[in-house]
Amino acid sequence: MACSPPPSGADVTGALERQRALLQLLEAAWERGGCRFQRFETHISWVYVLDQLAYKFKKALRLDVLDYTTLAARHHCCLEELRLNRRLAPGLYLGVSAVTGSAEQPELDGGGAALEFAVRMRAFPQQALWSARLDAGQLQAGEVDALALQLARFHAGAAGAAPDAPWGSAGALDRLGRGDLATVSGLLRGRRARGLLAALARWHAAQMAAPHAFEQRRMAGHIRECHGDLHGGNILSWEGRVEVFDAIEFNDGLRWIDVISDVAFIVMDLRHHRRDDLAARLLQGYLAASDDYQGLAVLGYYLAMRALVRCKVCLWAANGAAPATARKARASARRYLAQAVRGLTQRGALVLMHGCSGSGKSVCAALLSGPLGAICLRSDVERKRLHGLTAATCMAAPAGQGIYDEASGEATYARLLALARAVAASGLTVIVDAAHLLYRQRQPFQQLARELAIPFFIVDLHAAAPLLRERLAQRAAGGADASDAGPELLAYQQAALEPLTPDELGHALPLDSGADDLAPRIAALVATIRAGKR
Repeated sequence: MACSPPPSGADVTGALERQRALLQLLEAAWERGGCRFQRFETHISWVYVLDQLAYKFKKALRLDVLDYTTLAARHHCCLEELRLNRRLAPGLYLGVSAVTGSAEQPELDGGGAALEFAVRMRAFPQQALWSARLDAGQLQAGEVDALALQLARFHAGAAGAAPDAPWGSAGALDRLGRGDLATVSGLLRGRRARGLLAALARWHAAQMAAPHAFEQRRMAGHIRECHGDLHGGNILSWEGRVEVFDAIEFNDGLRWIDVISDVAFIVMDLRHHRRDDLAARLLQGYLAASDDYQGLAVLGYYLAMRALVRCKVCLWAANGAAPATARKARASARRYLAQAVRGLTQRGALVLMHGCSGSGKSVCAALLSGPLGAICLRSDVERKRLHGLTAATCMAAPAGQGIYDEASGEATYARLLALARAVAASGLTVIVDAAHLLYRQRQPFQQLARELAIPFFIVDLHAAAPLLRERLAQRAAGGADASDAGPELLAYQQAALEPLTPDELGHALPLDSGADDLAPRIAALVATIRAGKR
């Protein structure tokens, strides 16, 4: 960010007070003219909403991550905010406005020299924000799916950091992390909170002592010009679209980051709102669209540090606030800190679906994944990915032919195993949605669970033969599913199926998918798997 040398502390305070006085005069001018407005305040900005437009003014502040103390710096950052946010929300960001006139009689976008600058946006209802929708219990799965796909496309097209750029390096992460830890330490109160912070600091130091995964991500080109502040307060569902706004413009190092760090912020925030189901759904959708499963190796780090950032912001908000507001902000800070530390010991499970086509594997896997906060890997999708095909591409072929020949089957199971390792090693529960008809297809997953010392389950699905044939006929007629299985495949699979061994039966969870009372049966499976993870 291009900024002039920062003024002294006294000058910073004076600049902020002069800015407040200027905006108060502008408010008075609006009131005299009969213009109704609303004012919203964050720790770094004021936002005025006038009818269909909103104006965002940057406070003349200097913090550890930004410097808005000069008019030139604020103007530069307004222009940068416009450029960056038009990537994800072009319809929201309209331009940069200037406060002109005189210090005694300011006006918006009049003649004369600029006294202050603001980003001009379309106004939107506050209830459209995801933070509000989460609090009201209104956020829907379809909105999460839309964001996952939008982020995958955005990251794929975002500018990448040069190989010699410092962004995303272990050194840069270490400095940033230690800075956030120091800031929170200086603002934090309470013995328990300080104990949690000390545990997080020790874990952070251990992560930085073995930085190979971070450097590998950087060298592979995953450091890009991202959003940087992707929490529910900066996402909205409005006019039938999901919009992401308010990307970080004031600090290059907070914006040029690993793409998985960008995703981690909203995943962490959804968990903070006790929507682990939506967090897992978003992550699964993003991974399926981006194929960036290797990012899971560093996801845990970013989840913890993103929670620490929100802790810091809450503590900033508490400073100088009214007593009730300050208490609420500090309580939120403590919850974010506890969330960061709780994630350090997260342990998942490995769940195999087992059954012939039409037995309900994908339906039941989806029903299980939400309550378990699990990532679901589907063989129908990964098989086609290996052949460069989209999930919707129809590749129906006789049993054992085309992309369903033996070589393709072995490659598909090998990929599922590799992806399951990446997911499970990150501490997440993974559900592998495949037929797993043969012992040699199931055994490597059981061995992986032993290696990672995590619980292992086999959901053994079955249904009456007429129902299986009916489901497959309906699927073939519908043509909208990733699976190409038709009724003719059923006899082939039933002949090839190898029953679970006595050892496997000890991990099996039988499920009749044709039963009328499927919901309580799924709930019972969820309870069993959760109990096994403890």
